[in-house]
Amino acid sequence: ASIGTFFRRSLRRAGRKEGKDEASATENNPPRVPQGKPGERSSVFYSPGQFFFEYLVVVSLKKMTDGRYEPKITYQFPKRENLLKGQKEEEERLLQAIPLFCFPDGNSWAPVTEFPSETFSFVLTNVDGSRKIGYCRRLLPSGRGVRLPEVFCIISCLGCFGLFSKILDEVEKRRQISMAVIYPFMQGLRESPFPAPGKTVTIKSFIPESGTELIELTRPVDAHLEHVEFQALLQRLSPHLILHIFASAVLERRLIFLAKELSVLSQCIHAVAALLYPFTWAHTYIPVVPECLLDTVCCPTPFMVGIQMRHLERVLEQPMEEALIVDLCQGRIIQAVGDEEEILPGKLQTEMLTSLNRHNNNNNVHTSEQVNALVSEAFVHFFVRLVGHYASHIKWGRSGSGSFQERAFCKAIASKSCRRFVKKFVKTNMFSLFIEEAEKSRIPQEGNG
Repeated sequence: ASIGTFFRRSLRRAGRKEGKDEASATENNPPRVPQGKPGERSSVFYSPGQFFFEYLVVVSLKKMTDGRYEPKITYQFPKRENLLKGQKEEEERLLQAIPLFCFPDGNSWAPVTEFPSETFSFVLTNVDGSRKIGYCRRLLPSGRGVRLPEVFCIISCLGCFGLFSKILDEVEKRRQISMAVIYPFMQGLRESPFPAPGKTVTIKSFIPESGTELIELTRPVDAHLEHVEFQALLQRLSPHLILHIFASAVLERRLIFLAKELSVLSQCIHAVAALLYPFTWAHTYIPVVPECLLDTVCCPTPFMVGIQMRHLERVLEQPMEEALIVDLCQGRIIQAVGDEEEILPGKLQTEMLTSLNRHNNNNNVHTSEQVNALVSEAFVHFFVRLVGHYASHIKWGRSGSGSFQERAFCKAIASKSCRRFVKKFVKTNMFSLFIEEAEKSRIPQEGNG
């Protein structure tokens, strides 16, 4: 019953404002970049029938008078018109932020003849707390001689990395023919409803010399794991280190991930955030931090951020409070608080290690979806064992409103090590938000108040 309650519990909620905006302005005053704020989801559930995407933009590097290259939007589909003033301002803020995240590496670029295409994603949070995800494919346009890479970025409020990667494959294929061939494909996609979990939508698309193609786009059955690739995490970090990272995330500490590739950063950070399910990372969350916002790591509040490895020295020079710094290239922890081994209850930690090691050894046997399900199950089981009894400690009033009895809830845990951990966990934002939702979820009985 507890597991069922955990999985059915919907955690969709509006963002709560807490403290000041966490990203301090840089000397160049870049546009205000939306970030995660307490109470917002790092992954969201969606109903079918929504638009696949809001925009497709192409971001190109434009040479400035000082010789540096600056990312600029050179193509936008569809063009938005007839917007109200507030909507226009919000759209302009979004469109200003996108180039920063498509080329977070800064301005040090030069034309090249070869460039391996890469896929990554970023998250933007609007003023109203709603989230948008940018799915990016950075590639070198077809042609001869030296040229600059460009980014095709699809902005959507729907979280489904695998499905959008397939869409970007189609965009890249058409880009090699002509930009003009991309437009009808994206128009067809925009007119198609977003499928329900486990369902498929078929898009018809015409390509010169190939004729009409049927493209099938399928959503995974398990909606809460569709933006996740646990395999990316297991390939780069030992189960032991994954548990250290999980322990830090559960207590809402500061986490910094470093990697050379943007794809590795975004995949691994989305995976770490997903380990917390059915709870939600409720603080600053930037899978790929643009170079001009590196001072984010000075924030006194919790954060989970990804930074390119070449900025390691700059990160270490920043005056930051206790943080866990993870090197995804070499699979090691560069800096730790020191107590990560002791945070999780010993017996449960051993069980999770055994479970992760088993999945790790069988990675070549399981499909990506199977690995996702197996890993998620191990972490959900951890939460069920520790706090799955929460529902029986909500006292319901006559009006149907609930009041969580924290003291009795903690006292009901027999194991001392488990109780010690839970006493810390109940103080986190993610647990408070979860309980707030649970206190509202009971439907008042007729005749009561």
